[in-house]
Amino acid sequence: MRETKKMAALRYAFPKTMPVMAGYLVLGAAYGILMNVNGNGIWWALLISVFVYAGSLQYLGITFFAAAVNPWYAFFMSLMLNARHLFYGLSMLDKYKAAGKLKPYLVFALTDETFSVLCNEEVPEGLPKDWVYFFVSILDQIYWVTGAVIGALAGSMIRFNTAGMDFALTALFVVIFIDQWKSGKGRPAACVGVGASVLCVAVLGQSVFIIPAMILILTVITAGYYREKKKEEQS
Repeated sequence: MRETKKMAALRYAFPKTMPVMAGYLVLGAAYGILMNVNGNGIWWALLISVFVYAGSLQYLGITFFAAAVNPWYAFFMSLMLNARHLFYGLSMLDKYKAAGKLKPYLVFALTDETFSVLCNEEVPEGLPKDWVYFFVSILDQIYWVTGAVIGALAGSMIRFNTAGMDFALTALFVVIFIDQWKSGKGRPAACVGVGASVLCVAVLGQSVFIIPAMILILTVITAGYYREKKKEEQS
């Protein structure tokens, strides 16, 4: 592939990641600060952000480190927290199926925010789709790693009141949802997601609603997808 096409893909991908950049620099910095105030140095914040790169799980990991929890408990908690990525991955199979050597990294780097950018993204003709997906993914991770390092450095020099910092992750989800809603893309899917989540919280409670809500969302969206596909074939 010609280098010019890769650069064109990068130029196209970068503006798409700007909302994530604004959030990840802040979120990563908050994570770095929390790591530092809990006695974990900058190298821990850097290495975990590079090799784990799991957002909310990294925040939870601070508690695991501080409390020295049982490894099996940490494993099952991590599995429950990240089970939603199974459903993200299923919905991205078509987009990533021809990614070739880029596919392992695309799978690894599929965070909530990266998924929200890519799930409804229609790459213009002439641009290499796989490289657009790659640049969106790696730029997002660079933002997170940069924020974590800045936060860890700042936390070692300045003392912060860290109360409420972990709410920044929720705030980013809300901002991305609003941005997607305003763009007009995926509104039916957003309504399904909100409705299914509210229903499962009401029926099952806050502690166990995530996986049932994801299953319900995936079922409804998949049924809608095949219904629309059947209409297209009949028309």
